[in-house]
Amino acid sequence: MPGTTSPPEIELIIEDIGGGRGNPPPGDDDNGGDGGGDNDNRGRKQSPSPKRYSTAITIALVSILMFFMALASAFIVLRRGSEVWVTVHLPPILLANTLILLASSFTLEASRRRLSLADPSGFRKFWLLTTGLGILFVAGQLVAWRQLVAQGVYIASNQASSFFYIFTGAHAVHLLGGVGALLYVSFRKSDQKRISLSTAAEITSYYWHFMDGLWVFLLALLYLGK
Repeated sequence: MPGTTSPPEIELIIEDIGGGRGNPPPGDDDNGGDGGGDNDNRGRKQSPSPKRYSTAITIALVSILMFFMALASAFIVLRRGSEVWVTVHLPPILLANTLILLASSFTLEASRRRLSLADPSGFRKFWLLTTGLGILFVAGQLVAWRQLVAQGVYIASNQASSFFYIFTGAHAVHLLGGVGALLYVSFRKSDQKRISLSTAAEITSYYWHFMDGLWVFLLALLYLGK
């Protein structure tokens, strides 16, 4: 009726059904409630699966392989069909560089074995030795380039010299990426938990062994193309 007010009981029932105007919904308060805990769990960073890193390095290696196979195909076609091909006398230091790079694969595996045996000092010793051998290999490649320059052989001298510099230069750049990965594993912070030390060492070893095998293939290709 006009002029009458709702009984207190009806007002209480309406407020109870509507949840009240001043009360926030569950999970929206400052403490988060149960919903806040779920949001915290969803927002918490999860450590990536090791399989994710294996997939990433596989894609990278396939891409690098396709790049070098395209160069090798062009090398073979021009070597057989070109009438102006001039043989490049490969510097003997390339053989020494190859032995250095192969030795780095052995020291890398020795380092990983030390890690599996819970010998961190042995792991670090062999790992740094591998890094040093990798740097020594790149330095040896620089010496080989300087020897060719001293002979008057430059990248634009002829087709054979162009391929030599492209092959060795591209490989050296990719190998420096591996040296960077070796240095990362050597000096990574102990509190970095996104990737474990064993996983980082394993993924790096895949890349390093691949670069070793790729160099042996390129060197054989250069010698056969003489």
